[in-house]
Amino acid sequence: MPQAVKRASLAQGALPGLLGYRLRLAQQAVFRDFAASVQGLSPGRVGLLILIDANPGITQSRLAEAVARDRSTMVGLIDLLERRGLVERRRGDDRRTNGLWLTRSGRRLLARALRRIAAHERRIASRLSAAERRRLLRLLGKISG
Repeated sequence: MPQAVKRASLAQGALPGLLGYRLRLAQQAVFRDFAASVQGLSPGRVGLLILIDANPGITQSRLAEAVARDRSTMVGLIDLLERRGLVERRRGDDRRTNGLWLTRSGRRLLARALRRIAAHERRIASRLSAAERRRLLRLLGKISG
């Protein structure tokens, strides 16, 4: 019978006091739970669907600006969402731009995802009081700008 290997605990040095390190650990925990909860959609893609739903007709350029992505990167993301039947492009009023809308399938998928995200949010915040959760959101907002 193989002997279980004990993992030696490492001295952490300066790591516990570094915001970036703590944020990265928290992000990894959140993303693991998100991936288990909302299969088939990354947090970034869900974010795009949420923004398009909240801003029907938004242009790709404006969406790219809102999520701090390069416009050329945004084209590929929207192409992917369009191929999946979640988003459609429609010619804008000035005929030089296309607006983005969720399709019926996109709205249904987003509604299901949001229900799963609500449960995910409750799980990841379960160790925080409501006041701590509000304070953490406020503090993260200060860091992210």
